Amino acid sequence: MTLLIAFFDSKGLIHHEFVQAGTTVNEESYEGRIRRVRQHLYQSGQWKLLHDNARPHTAIRVRHFLATCKMTVLEYPPYSPDLALANFLFPRLKEAMKGCTFSTLRRSNNV
Repeated sequence: MTLLIAFFDSKGLIHHEFVQAGTTVNEESYEGRIRRVRQHLYQSGQWKLLHDNARPHTAIRVRHFLATCKMTVLEYPPYSPDLALANFLFPRLKEAMKGCTFSTLRRSNNV
């Protein structure tokens, strides 16, 4: 199984990356993803980051990077399923991709 990491705003999907099966998402890999997304989106300087309280998201290394870049991180209260935005996004993605099959991970990146 492949993991999808998605960044989205009120208008929809902004950026996505697929993670190979068996790959662990840790603070180093998460920081790298934030760096890539930041380069892609930060031109306006008007965006804020809301992520859950998973360990890679709250690691000291990641918090330090976000503070150094002066990124605004919104507080995510624990046990708040109503704020789990992915719960609203992924049903739409699943519907859009219904019936799609991909012979390689590379082909799925074109979605």
